[in-house]
Amino acid sequence: MSPLATASRAALSADGALARAMPGFVPRPAQQRLAAAIAHAFEQRDTLLAEAGTGTGKTFAYLVPALLSGFKTIVSTGTRALQDQLYHRDLPRVREALGVGLKTALLKGRANYLCKYRLEKAKGEPAFATREQAAQFQRIVAWSGRTRLGDLAELEALPEDSPLLPLVTSTVDNCLGSECPFWSECYLVQARARAQAADLVVVNHHLLLADLALKHEGFGEILPGAQAFVVDEAHQLPELAAQFFGESLGARPLVELARDALAECRDVPGALSVLQTPAQQLEHAVRALRAAMEPLPVRGTRARALHGAAVDEAFDALHAALERLAHALEPLREAAPGFEACHARALESAARLRRWEMEMGSESFSGSELPEEEASSTENDSDPISISWYELSPRGFRLQRTPLDVSGPLRAHRERSRAAWVFTSATLAVAGDFGHIAVRLGLEDPATLLEPSPFDWPHQALCYLPPRLPEPMSRDYTAALVAALRPVLEASRGRAFVLFASHRALREAAEALRDGPWPLFVQGQAPRHVLLEQFRASGNGVLLGAASFREGVDVAGEALSVVVIDKLPFAAPDDPVFQARLEAIRRAGGNPFRDEQLPQAVIALKQGAGRLIRTETDRGVLVLCDPRLGTRAYGRVFLDSLPPMAVTRDIGEVVRFFAAESAATPIPDPE
Repeated sequence: MSPLATASRAALSADGALARAMPGFVPRPAQQRLAAAIAHAFEQRDTLLAEAGTGTGKTFAYLVPALLSGFKTIVSTGTRALQDQLYHRDLPRVREALGVGLKTALLKGRANYLCKYRLEKAKGEPAFATREQAAQFQRIVAWSGRTRLGDLAELEALPEDSPLLPLVTSTVDNCLGSECPFWSECYLVQARARAQAADLVVVNHHLLLADLALKHEGFGEILPGAQAFVVDEAHQLPELAAQFFGESLGARPLVELARDALAECRDVPGALSVLQTPAQQLEHAVRALRAAMEPLPVRGTRARALHGAAVDEAFDALHAALERLAHALEPLREAAPGFEACHARALESAARLRRWEMEMGSESFSGSELPEEEASSTENDSDPISISWYELSPRGFRLQRTPLDVSGPLRAHRERSRAAWVFTSATLAVAGDFGHIAVRLGLEDPATLLEPSPFDWPHQALCYLPPRLPEPMSRDYTAALVAALRPVLEASRGRAFVLFASHRALREAAEALRDGPWPLFVQGQAPRHVLLEQFRASGNGVLLGAASFREGVDVAGEALSVVVIDKLPFAAPDDPVFQARLEAIRRAGGNPFRDEQLPQAVIALKQGAGRLIRTETDRGVLVLCDPRLGTRAYGRVFLDSLPPMAVTRDIGEVVRFFAAESAATPIPDPE
């Protein structure tokens, strides 16, 4: 065993540094094995794929070798919330326990930092939509005078979706770079400087991919020079990479371009008379295109969007409006840096729109409503590299070009780094096999480690498969599911997550359960974090959620004792990127169901099931309602990928499971 692996295992042992410094620290053999494998990958500049089941303690398992190695290390997490937790809670504890003095830094994306230039421009806004917005803006102005880091997370009262955020933050498109009059005071520049000087930097996947895709936003890169990368929640990386190696154009950035051009006119006499009409024409063209797309499905391919003459004409009008604005900005480029930036944005937007319209690839295919091996296919001789598609929101649209396979770019960037790479998550393998995720990440023969959850699953959990449910596509499926679920909820006295594959089914179930004896919390009624706090506080609530509740949700203890999954989480049949990916696999001679649909659904199911048991003392029932688990051959793959717990079709077993719990630790009735 290498010196770093030996030191890492020792630090995590019963008499090691963490046990001495952290009251309540529990040594875990699986954690020690994981730390040793990560240390070996560091020293060999190797690539490691490691699945660490819930309870392994993978955060400490990678922080210990990262800090002991002295390597410049980038740790990437799935979300900003996990990023903050890692940096502010876990990292200081491990660093103090080990007694190492390495420099660390937290780096977020530019949308998290105040832009002084944009703030100054926003001060000239004639009016805000509401008094509340005006008051919030004044709070931002007051805070801007005292903040040291410029991190908007310091403003706890500012909602994450506040319409003020685009007014006081920059984007890649509207940032002036070194031409900005506030460049020397820029909070993002300062944050990146701290990251460049640090030994260990905590980022999130969006930021990691932005740098890998060379979209480093006019600043020096932080990633070159790193000797090791740890990618936590690595199962999310391929889908996010497809976004970053692709290209998008949305309604909001186009409207912001028009308004930014007009905002620059305040300091340049005569500019308003030149720009007012073309800027207004651009806004009008954006609204007209959205109106023309109204009859279309919420998402679809480029070919579907351009099928109608009205949409085609609206695209032509948008092209013309962008060209007119670019032409009007041309003579003003020297008058102010903002005009130069707006001119570049207009040209780039027009180019993206042209590339989206001219994209050639596999965009015409049929698919079965059922995500199964019987799904139909159509012949297409072209070799798709990317797909152009659109998505509509209530008032806007997004045009996206997405590559169907990101393994090549990921492999190229990883090899160029000449660093160690560790990809870890609680859900990477399918029935013990890493082949699917390895292919998607572009890994050839990586080292692998599978450490199952150390919890006592046979005693802590039970898997219930309700009998006699109809096929999932049946009209009465949700009603039958609710009927089968009621005795489970009665036995558990609520305390359940019920996760749905569609928002329509979620709404139907919410209506059916509205008169139940348990407090009901329904996704969409409040922000996710508010719903979770209300659920925890209730003690016996039932929370109805969709796919977003399968990940990043941690409710430990008695508050959550049942997780229900209504259908096997196959990808939505109306996802144009997923359907194009399946078609590409089929043309390449693969099996779309076996190679893509099934493994993706297995990983998604494992994420949902992972919400149930979070600590050594948790107990609970996993309810998998989809009858295909027992009627289709692939059902065994799903069951074999779950932790080892007893499986039953007898509701009496569920009742006895919770009766045993109540006898041991009575649950008080809520007041």
